[in-house]
Amino acid sequence: MRVSSRIDGSICGAIFHLHRPSLLHSSAAAAVSGRRGTSPCRYNIVSSHGGGCFTRDFHGSCTVSGARPQGHIRRSRGARRSLLTTLPALPPTNIHDGAFFRPTIPTTCENHTAAAVVPDITPEPPPSSQADAPAAHDAFEILTRPPPPRKPRGNLWSKDELLALVEPYDAGPVEEHLQFFRDPYMRGYAPADGPNLTVSVKRDDVEFPSYEEVMQADEEQRKILWELRFAVLSRLRNPLRTDLDTVYEIYQRLPEPRMPYIYARLRHQLLKVLGQPEKKDSKSMLRYFAVIADVKNSGMPLTAAEWNSAISFASRYVGVSTEVETESALKLWREMEQDAGIKGTDVTFNILFDVASKAGNFTLAEMIYKEMEARGHRFNRYHYVSLIHFFGLKLDTAGLRAAYREMVNAGEIIDTVALNCVIAGLLRSGEEEAADRVYERMKLLSQEQQTGGGKREMPARTYVTNKAITQVFLMFAKLGRRHPSLQPGLQRMALIHPDLHTYRVLVNHYGVKMGDLARVAKYLDEMKFFQIPLHGAIFLALFKGFYAHGGYRGSAWSEQRLNSIWQALLDTLDEGGSGIEIKTWLAIWVLRAFKKCAADPNSRVLDAYEALKMRWSLDHADEQFMIEFLASLVNK
Repeated sequence: MRVSSRIDGSICGAIFHLHRPSLLHSSAAAAVSGRRGTSPCRYNIVSSHGGGCFTRDFHGSCTVSGARPQGHIRRSRGARRSLLTTLPALPPTNIHDGAFFRPTIPTTCENHTAAAVVPDITPEPPPSSQADAPAAHDAFEILTRPPPPRKPRGNLWSKDELLALVEPYDAGPVEEHLQFFRDPYMRGYAPADGPNLTVSVKRDDVEFPSYEEVMQADEEQRKILWELRFAVLSRLRNPLRTDLDTVYEIYQRLPEPRMPYIYARLRHQLLKVLGQPEKKDSKSMLRYFAVIADVKNSGMPLTAAEWNSAISFASRYVGVSTEVETESALKLWREMEQDAGIKGTDVTFNILFDVASKAGNFTLAEMIYKEMEARGHRFNRYHYVSLIHFFGLKLDTAGLRAAYREMVNAGEIIDTVALNCVIAGLLRSGEEEAADRVYERMKLLSQEQQTGGGKREMPARTYVTNKAITQVFLMFAKLGRRHPSLQPGLQRMALIHPDLHTYRVLVNHYGVKMGDLARVAKYLDEMKFFQIPLHGAIFLALFKGFYAHGGYRGSAWSEQRLNSIWQALLDTLDEGGSGIEIKTWLAIWVLRAFKKCAADPNSRVLDAYEALKMRWSLDHADEQFMIEFLASLVNK
């Protein structure tokens, strides 16, 4: 196989590029020709690049070792040995000695062909006479002559010498050149991509604009601002007095951009009001994020509490958290810390831990837990209750009991919320007897508090009272840690008694999961004893139980008992009972229960649908959904 005489990128190619015959060519050729004949002698050169072995004859052709081109007779091993014995061994040297290439110890190519010593080709002119003995002798003397002593040089890898390898040129920093290539029009004619705003969290910036720095408003806009301020303050004083829809409707009447018309204090109060709805659903979430978007588009900062409210909305606007809500919460947390520069608080980590646990991503929950410990955040009742719930979801009752013990040892106030979480975790893990013992102790403690300390009316558990009670318990825990002698008295002030959430957990477990109607009836009687009114969640669990365990002869979940529960629901709705309203989920399970348990299912389903339709207050989309669901249910 023929190879071009110009081989780029290899030392072999660089040697072949020199067209001057060297002294070695003439002398070695004469020596070998005299011993083996007049055919041209060929020797091997090992290329330092490419891993191949090439052969070079004296006529200027270059072939790959192992390939025998026509017209050439490959020399025997004895001829090559004669060539090697003719040339004495050369001392090792390197490229810094002034020679372009130096021979090395003979090696063997991949095809096991012995490689001849590669001679040094010097830029000296060729001799006048060809193949004469004195010239050959001079050539051998030159080849065997020791290299001249090297002059000591400085550090070859110093900074100055490295920079001197390339011509000095005032090129400027790399960022200028990158910016030049980012310019789509080139040479600096592209429009600016700014302004690039940086949100500050300093106190002066958070309190901007003040009352004197807001955008000037006309008479109508000032009237709207006054109505907004009055509605926000009324909501803060009494959440049941002003509806959030009214507050948001007044806010939307302001001209865009709305935020420059609102001074800083009113802006934070508005976000606080909209971030604390009675129930977090998709409607309240979209409403809050719309106002958050107006704040960010105006270049105004958000406080840590406002970021926490946004993360809470992103993760808790649905009943069951999934990976979608977890990813949304983590994205907001990353934006909070990286973009806004606000570090997460203990409330932030409690929200993230809670959503990761409820979504079933226990690995992420453990990572959040470790990050919180690494940052030195102190646990409070929120974190301990979430930790109890975490072990309950993992069906680890030993970890659940350990978390409860740590909560007690930390001086936190134990109340119904913590014990409800313990009962739910034990029931989920299959320890019904342990859960029943905790429930019986709750009833006993409630009776002792009623008789020992005088009869005390249990406050109505609403959104406002629950939030106030939680803040009081946090204050009691701090006070008890500072003054341990006050801890027992502060704990006795916490009412421990079964509440609506306790019976909701019990009815769902024994009714929907276990199908024990007698146990469910017992819990309903005890609800009446503790003066706990019926709630829509209890009715929802009952209708789910009829759908799961009714519909066959001899079942305790019969049609007669279903009719009694159905009549109780209608009576409660007609009396205007609080906490009960017809939503899509309740209506769906009512219709499913009648479809499963009634003797004439389609007729009873249609009658129940008409009765529900007279009492619900659904929007157009939900009503259309119920019509489609009814059609699919009747046609089954």
